[in-house]
Amino acid sequence: MTECLCNKANISATSWSNFCVGELWLFSGLKEEELRELSKTLVRGSFEPGDTIFRQGDRAESIFLIKSGRIRLSRVMENGAEVILDIRKPGDYIGEYILNDLEQVYPYPVTALCMDKVHTCGFTRRSFEEMVLTYPHIGLTVIRNLAGRISNLTERIEALSQTHLEEKIYSVLLNVAKEHGKLGKKGAYHLEMPLTHEDLGFLVGAHRVSVTRIMKKLRARGLVTLDGKILVVQGEDDNIQH
Repeated sequence: MTECLCNKANISATSWSNFCVGELWLFSGLKEEELRELSKTLVRGSFEPGDTIFRQGDRAESIFLIKSGRIRLSRVMENGAEVILDIRKPGDYIGEYILNDLEQVYPYPVTALCMDKVHTCGFTRRSFEEMVLTYPHIGLTVIRNLAGRISNLTERIEALSQTHLEEKIYSVLLNVAKEHGKLGKKGAYHLEMPLTHEDLGFLVGAHRVSVTRIMKKLRARGLVTLDGKILVVQGEDDNIQH
């Protein structure tokens, strides 16, 4: 692995990740000279506490490696309530949504807010496309790695038992309902901002089709019902059998 150029930037930071963009699984198998060319396309950024790197709904145009600092990822629900989904630290990535489809631009599903002074390193969709056109072998390597990643994720999803995914989705629904809903009769929580199956898929890391199938099972068991625009989630702890 070629030396990370960010480490030569002489940046003063309380925390620093030596992990390099070139070590991302997407570029696994590249030669040293190709990694050097890749490093020339990378964009480095510096942000202050409170800065927003991107907002929910913005076009997903860049992927960033966090070299230092922490970033909070949050999502605003339909009723205006903000839900904190994750806090990313040095060595983590944000903006990986651009890898969903290299042909189509998707919106960022979350907002990324800097909690500390943050340094990032990454690439834009445009710089990435130009690099692939200039160095076709890098593009072929990326395609192979993407295909391998998809195959691996598919196998992992198939390996997960339906019961495990059912637990996960029910747990997410119950937690959101407890935090943002109202407690009704018989321990049921009423949520006036039902999550879409796409939202649930993002939260639990599952495909929308799988979420739809599990939601049907939860409704059949009476754990989740829809009353108009209100999602009703039963709150008993022993609803899901282990």
